[in-house]
Amino acid sequence: MQNEPIPFDPARDPATLGASGALDGNVALYAQPRGPDLLRRGGALDAWVQLRARHGVWPYGRVLEGPPGPLASVAADGEAPARGINFASQDYLSLAAHPEVHEAARRALHDAGPHSAGSAVLLGTSRYARALEQALGELLGLDQLVLFPTGWAAAFGAITALVHAHDHVVIDALAHASLRQGAACATRNVLVHRHLDCDHVRELLARIRASDAVNAILVVTEGLFSMDADSPDLPLLQHLCREYGATLLVDVAHDLGALGPGGGGVVASQRMLGKADIVMGSFSKTFATNGGFVACAQPAARRRLQLYAGPHMFSNALSPMQAAVALASLRIAASNEGDGLRADLLRNAVELRALLGCSGLHCLGGPSPIVPVWTGSEAAARVAGMLLARDAVFVNPVEFPGVPLGAARLRLQLMAQHAPAQLRRGASLVANACNRAGAGRPTHRPGQERYRG
Repeated sequence: MQNEPIPFDPARDPATLGASGALDGNVALYAQPRGPDLLRRGGALDAWVQLRARHGVWPYGRVLEGPPGPLASVAADGEAPARGINFASQDYLSLAAHPEVHEAARRALHDAGPHSAGSAVLLGTSRYARALEQALGELLGLDQLVLFPTGWAAAFGAITALVHAHDHVVIDALAHASLRQGAACATRNVLVHRHLDCDHVRELLARIRASDAVNAILVVTEGLFSMDADSPDLPLLQHLCREYGATLLVDVAHDLGALGPGGGGVVASQRMLGKADIVMGSFSKTFATNGGFVACAQPAARRRLQLYAGPHMFSNALSPMQAAVALASLRIAASNEGDGLRADLLRNAVELRALLGCSGLHCLGGPSPIVPVWTGSEAAARVAGMLLARDAVFVNPVEFPGVPLGAARLRLQLMAQHAPAQLRRGASLVANACNRAGAGRPTHRPGQERYRG
């Protein structure tokens, strides 16, 4: 297997990058521009992005030329595509290439066309969507399902539909932006707890109930945190919710289908199927399409989601093709074949982490489809990402606002079909890039700097 490296450009020499200014600054500096011209006052941000792009350290907006496989052709803006090892796509069980998934898409296109042509509450729901709701309910042990056009819409919509201004939200410090923004839009009573700290959750719940015995409390967490590859103690969180009259919401976007017995994710591995109050997730990580869902056991909650979740009420529903692809992918994930694909995926995760660890790199979290490699400084993540792109190894360098300032990392995402040779070569090149970039090891627990009060 040969990568197609990008030709050397003197403007992208790591030895001279520091003087260029391309390693300086962060998105936070440009977030609140002043001036009366709404469209032009972002000029400083645009100039900063262009500076980084000229020096090869702007990794966003790349174009995938073809399917998102373990080997892929990727082009940066205005550049010719390079073919190499793909650790940047979310297709954990490699179902985007599965022939049964392709056949499901073709059949739905032939039978129902490419477009839902309406909101789900009007005439946008297809029979494929209804079958998908039923299959999800059976997998999760929760029979009240509402589908959304994206996972973001499901997270945002669930919180804004169920929580009102007098209610409270207790949310993990590392929860996804869709959850945090949903909470901020729903109520001013938002308390952030230290990452995975159930003692802190108990403290906050007790504080709320000491002064408010009337209004609702929603506790928000994730099954697998997408930047740290770790998981909460769901049984303990659900116990605390019962003790203090709160409701638990678990976002399973990154683990459902890819982890757990029968593809039930962390909810299944912690024996919480049918026990968590609300489970929401996305189809875009394991189920080979876009879309999201919210599942619960209460018909009254489902009705509120249908009528008060704006992204469900006022967006076109999933197309028949999207629903059919998600359904076919779910059936594969829940089958014996899915068990084999999960075993392949986990074996790849363990192998890649071992290879990176032997090279002196620090991987956050535990074995999962997500392998976050700590760099610390934004400059190190930018340089490492540039060097890897030059070697045609595609990763996602992540810096603020995806993670806190000073907590940058490279996020590698695995697929069941990554080959051992790809893992070995990829790990070697990642280690070389991180060492050349001066990536460090964390001196504190990553993520705690995002906690606020």
